[in-house]
Amino acid sequence: MDKLDHIVEEAVSAFAAVSDAAQLEQVKARYLGKTGALTERLKALGKLPAEERRTAGAEINKAKTAVESALEARREALREERLLAQLASEALDVTLPGRGTGQGGLHPITLTLERLESLFRSIGFVVADGPEIETDWHNFTSMNTPENHPARSMHDTFYIEGREDVLLRTHTSPVQNRAMVAHVARHAETGTMPDLRIIAPGRVYRVDSDATHSPMFHQVEGLWVGEDVSFADLKGVVADFLRKFFESDDLQVRFRPSFFPFTEPSAEIDVAFMSGALEGRWLEIAGCGMVHPNVLRMGGIDPERYTGFAFGMGLDRLAMLRYGINDLRLFFESDLRFLSQFR
Repeated sequence: MDKLDHIVEEAVSAFAAVSDAAQLEQVKARYLGKTGALTERLKALGKLPAEERRTAGAEINKAKTAVESALEARREALREERLLAQLASEALDVTLPGRGTGQGGLHPITLTLERLESLFRSIGFVVADGPEIETDWHNFTSMNTPENHPARSMHDTFYIEGREDVLLRTHTSPVQNRAMVAHVARHAETGTMPDLRIIAPGRVYRVDSDATHSPMFHQVEGLWVGEDVSFADLKGVVADFLRKFFESDDLQVRFRPSFFPFTEPSAEIDVAFMSGALEGRWLEIAGCGMVHPNVLRMGGIDPERYTGFAFGMGLDRLAMLRYGINDLRLFFESDLRFLSQFR
């Protein structure tokens, strides 16, 4: 019995000296393992006379229970120490100012688009949409573009591999045809057609890339078709929009004769700011004109009865001018140092 008490005392001391859970399991093996001190004594019970075996077995089990209790107590103490150490290392100083969460914001192109849509909606235009992967017919033919026009070349346009009649749209003008066809169909039964006024913003694609051009950029198409729509209406709508968009009543707007296959007559729209870094400098900002009769016919509209005007603007250029940005690529580099300025 004295030897058993000695083993228990030794085990308790050994457990107390351990400061690591893995090491504690190694120490445990000395007493409770397959070849441990108490395990060997249990194995030796079979050699004792029957009358001694029961008493010896009870004493050994009592010692084993004491060792197991000491072992579990030390395990619990080590878990408690680890927890306290973890809490100390991960403690938070609640007196420090909070870091808060990052504040997001809209992209400058999105801000420009929302402003543009709001201004045109205020004068009765609705927003129309169309697919970015277009047919050659909608993108070129319905816009009165000749078969030999340079824009149809693969040097200028992204065609879908293996298809000569499917491409990434080069402008939002195809929405004109889709909108006219849908508008005519809606009012076919009445025999009369109210004015069609739409803007069609969206992404377009061309083979071009430098500081002022991108292979993907944003455009907005405008279209007004109705009876007695004139070039004077076009000038009034566009000039009023530009002055409101740039918040400048003294903004100078001029219409310079040009050529586009889908409008006749056609013009380039230039603006000149009367103050700031661009004071007195004329900048091309859009193309426009009266919708060509062939374009109206392909949209199902009688050009003898109805007329219309159309214009196309680069949303990216509008954003660059409004915010004073001189490199188009900044819009698409996802640099938070740049984008955070527009929150």
